[in-house]
Amino acid sequence: MSLWRARLVLGAILMVTPLASTVAQQSPYAGLEDRRIKALSEEQLEDYLSGAGMGLALAAELNGLPGPKHVLELADSLELSADQRARTVALFRAMQAEAIELGQAIVAAEAQLDEWFRNGGGSTADLAALTTEIGMLQGSLRYAHLSAHLTMQGILTNTQVDRYRRLRGYAAEGTAPQRHNHQH
Repeated sequence: MSLWRARLVLGAILMVTPLASTVAQQSPYAGLEDRRIKALSEEQLEDYLSGAGMGLALAAELNGLPGPKHVLELADSLELSADQRARTVALFRAMQAEAIELGQAIVAAEAQLDEWFRNGGGSTADLAALTTEIGMLQGSLRYAHLSAHLTMQGILTNTQVDRYRRLRGYAAEGTAPQRHNHQH
């Protein structure tokens, strides 16, 4: 090999080596392998365990059905009656208790899935059972949050719903969707 070709090959190798290490460093998952449960961030763990909303009820919230937590935050501006406030507090506490219970179950199931993979996995039937359980728990958690919004609609007046939407920055007063009688 000529000296010129040797220099060309060496130059190409030197150019590719930093590129390869840069590509490895740019992985969006680098560093996540150290998490307690690989699939969940610390924030997600905290949210699940505290019953946080995590945007699970956006379909209701952004379509004009207020949630109990935010109604309580805006209670004075909404001019809640004592009865409305008591019903909203009870609804929020029940929703949060259910959300915490489901969140704990999700975290436990995710830990089980993490351990299953750490131990080398198993059958696809086992994997299907684990992921189906997690999916059902997540669906139940979302239902808990969404159904609280639906129930909340029956506690507030149309005027309060309009005011809520305006205070939350979603729309001007007078734009709330029509109320429906929902039994729970």
